[in-house]
Amino acid sequence: MSPGTEETGRPDRAEPPALRRERLVVEASSDERLDRWLADRLGLSRTQAATLIVEGDVRVDGAPVAKSHRPRAGEVVEAEISAPEPITLEPEDLPVRIVHEDEHLVVVDKPAGMVVHPAPGHPRGTLVNALLARLGSLSSVGLPHRPGIVHRLDKDTSGLLVVARTEESHRVLARDLARRRVKRGYLAAAWGHLDAEERTIDLPLGRDPRERKRRAVVEGGRHALTHVRRLERWTSADLVAVKLETGRTHQIRVHFKAVGHPIVGDPLYAPDWERGFVGAGGRWAEELAERAGRMFLHAARLAFRHPISGEALSFTSTLPEPLLSTCRWARETS
Repeated sequence: MSPGTEETGRPDRAEPPALRRERLVVEASSDERLDRWLADRLGLSRTQAATLIVEGDVRVDGAPVAKSHRPRAGEVVEAEISAPEPITLEPEDLPVRIVHEDEHLVVVDKPAGMVVHPAPGHPRGTLVNALLARLGSLSSVGLPHRPGIVHRLDKDTSGLLVVARTEESHRVLARDLARRRVKRGYLAAAWGHLDAEERTIDLPLGRDPRERKRRAVVEGGRHALTHVRRLERWTSADLVAVKLETGRTHQIRVHFKAVGHPIVGDPLYAPDWERGFVGAGGRWAEELAERAGRMFLHAARLAFRHPISGEALSFTSTLPEPLLSTCRWARETS
């Protein structure tokens, strides 16, 4: 994958939503999955309960568990539930680049700065709003404010993602994603220099206990695997190709930060990181960050089998501006 061929902005600083905290003691062992068990006791849908578990907002005896966990007598189940804000899905005539469209799905090349679906603090102006205006409807599987969304990209990340138009295609794509049959490749610039041309980062991730909007490497967190290959070595940064084995929230960003090489321009995990370099390397780093003007992370490749026909589909997305010209400048000055 080359930079020419192949999640702008600051973190939301709005006040976090009010939290409802629940603590339940399992009275008797159950054959029910945790998501169904929790939904029945907290008045949630099974999808809502499963989402809480996947997002790390549910702990059993102080540790995150899978939604398939069977509660056992004496276990303590704790859940943090954000107070919902009413969200109305409204079609909006917004520019969106569709690279593939059929009656079952679309593949979109999302620009940096666009949120994927409505959420507290971002009720409009999202990719979902744009697609509803363009397509009329999306799959209703999952949470009501995320129609069609099989996987997500951070607001500051650009690039490819698939969106389901029908319930059947959504279920199959979600299953294939869980079974790691959907292949996702990224281009990124990371500060400093990796200690090897290729490496795998295998560190468990969960919600940062000190800040709910962040993720962190946490003991007992969810398994997360990231494969990295250096493409180019620049003065104070590396251009890398990244393949996701798993797809945890902020996985690439947190993994790179954890190994000491955060993503260039990451506003949440590495703000002003370039100021830590000294001398000529420091001046170069500051200019790199200024030229990029955003987080240097782009979803450049996406491959999967069509959920209905079984046809093998593969898509690539060119590194967008200003990242492409920044890449050329970095190469010429390194």
